[in-house]
Amino acid sequence: MTTPDPDGQLAEQLLRFTRRVHRIQKRHIEHSGLGVTPAQSRLLRTLAHYETPPRMADLAERLEVVPRAVTSLVDGLEASGKVRRVPDPSNRRVIRIELTDDGRKALGELHGARRAAADEILAPLTHVERAVLGTLLDTLVDEAHHG
Repeated sequence: MTTPDPDGQLAEQLLRFTRRVHRIQKRHIEHSGLGVTPAQSRLLRTLAHYETPPRMADLAERLEVVPRAVTSLVDGLEASGKVRRVPDPSNRRVIRIELTDDGRKALGELHGARRAAADEILAPLTHVERAVLGTLLDTLVDEAHHG
């Protein structure tokens, strides 16, 4: 007879929940009709946090991916007109990535898709349960930032 492993069970629940969140978000993003992948959506959201257009290396570091991955994401987004490569004003050899107006518009629509996904995921919870979940998630996120 094995002893119960509550932490192991919780870890499995977290993994299953994470996969479900990604699957539902992906479906909502695909149904947005923007032709953006979840990874491209994440890059657009990341770009929006910069006050000045970042370099590819900055994006790779922030996204915790290899620079080559950022290049392919930017290529796809540039082809659809959502971002553009611009030379750095102080060093013409450095290329920066900036959002276009279409990219900003897409971000707004993606926000709506993500909100719809969140509504679907949270639908079974009462308002009180949502508040408790929010507090728990804040605790886990804050710990991750301090650890």
